[in-house]
Amino acid sequence: MVQLFIAWGEGGRQHVAVAMDVRDRSSVEDAMKSAQDQCGAPPSLLVNCAGVVTTAPILETDDDSWRKNIDVNLTGTFLVTQAFATSLLENGKDPKGAVVNIASIVGKTGLTNRGGYTASKGGVTSLTKTCAPELTSKAIRVNCVLPGLTDTPMAAGRIKELGENLMRLIPLGRTGRPEEVAEVVAFLLSERSSYMVGACVEVTGGYTK
Repeated sequence: MVQLFIAWGEGGRQHVAVAMDVRDRSSVEDAMKSAQDQCGAPPSLLVNCAGVVTTAPILETDDDSWRKNIDVNLTGTFLVTQAFATSLLENGKDPKGAVVNIASIVGKTGLTNRGGYTASKGGVTSLTKTCAPELTSKAIRVNCVLPGLTDTPMAAGRIKELGENLMRLIPLGRTGRPEEVAEVVAFLLSERSSYMVGACVEVTGGYTK
């Protein structure tokens, strides 16, 4: 389960949190309807950031582990985007919106022992590229962000694993901070990025794998 946070009103001063299971269409659609009912209008901005990662070599990856990555990271992004766009186009007075998908640089480079995760994040990038031209014709821009190693609980194991090799892999010599990714997301949601459609922005400190 994840929380869908919606801000509305002047300066985003009012908020509502709605729980959903991004893997389940009914749960996603119910959450979107609940948010719309509470706000009086459908959401116009979306960040797909629900994510999981499992660790195992490809030869030891079981079906459940594989499906967990794909279902949450990729299918969840698809279901929430579809429900969001449908709600906005059917119910919005001004159906103008923006979507930012959180992919990962390892969806592009690959990463040992994380096959399900990297495959799902590569899929998010491809899904972004497909949704972008389809939805921009309906006034909904879609872009994505490819973070590198960022100092979050999900990345803690990888950061510990790298240890002293971190300086060699990341030219900036440190992990990213969550706010450094958030700033890019906020930019892509705003009108300041009005000419960006289908862009996949790397926020990696120069990470090369």
